[in-house]
Amino acid sequence: MQILDGKETSRLIKQEITEEIAALREKGAKVPHLVAVLVGNNGASITYVDAKVAACEKVGMKSTLVKLSDTISEDELLQKVKELNEDDDVDGFIVQLPLPKHINEKKVTEAIAPAKDVDGFHPWNIGKMMLNLPTFLPATPYGILQLIERYNIETTGKHCVVVGRSSIVGSPIANLMSRNSYPGNSTVTLTHSRTVNLAEITRTADILIVALGKPEFITGDMVKEGVVIFDVGITRKPDKSKKSGYKLYGDVNFEQVKDKAAFITPVPGGVGPMTIVSLLKNTILAAKGK
Repeated sequence: MQILDGKETSRLIKQEITEEIAALREKGAKVPHLVAVLVGNNGASITYVDAKVAACEKVGMKSTLVKLSDTISEDELLQKVKELNEDDDVDGFIVQLPLPKHINEKKVTEAIAPAKDVDGFHPWNIGKMMLNLPTFLPATPYGILQLIERYNIETTGKHCVVVGRSSIVGSPIANLMSRNSYPGNSTVTLTHSRTVNLAEITRTADILIVALGKPEFITGDMVKEGVVIFDVGITRKPDKSKKSGYKLYGDVNFEQVKDKAAFITPVPGGVGPMTIVSLLKNTILAAKGK
């Protein structure tokens, strides 16, 4: 078994980004500017946004955090999105999900200008991805692709099973793994909560990508020898023995599958760090596009 070390890989990519931004500064060019919009006080969202802002600072990228109350109206949030769309100093921005229940997430996502949609969630960018045209790829699938490339994992002709069909991870990574390029050229099976005999399907996977949000859902009897596993899930559970007061769990039971897997991402330190560097790379792409 080899660990797919997202923490170390992201560190190397951040160094490359740092050098690229330093070169822009030397030329007197504009430094890419990422804005993160945080609505409310969701603990996980705060952690994610803080990590994104810290990553920007580390590589020398400009970042701004916009904190808004969870009582903000949908119209007020849409007005803030409009302001960011029209601000020439902002190259890309994200509105951290989930949003309060009284706000329509789809309406907010569609209000973001496609050229600044560095999360890659806008229907315009999803459509371009489906057609294999240059665009912003959703950050988590993009992070998985970069791990595949950095570890030289063979994907051509492999059976890739994706567990979870969300528009953020499952559906886009299924599309990307089937495209006619590398990483890609896999035969993809997209499974979900209504799939019958799921374990029979996951046992046929050469590459297994799990994005369910159900801790330790994939057990040792659900995978075959030599499988490559990408565990996207991350769930917090209270744990008094931890300094943080909680422990993080993936969607895969690591201890049960580790001896069968050829490659596997840990939780934490696997896909998560790669998601953040993908966001940075998308922001640079947005700045270049302007």
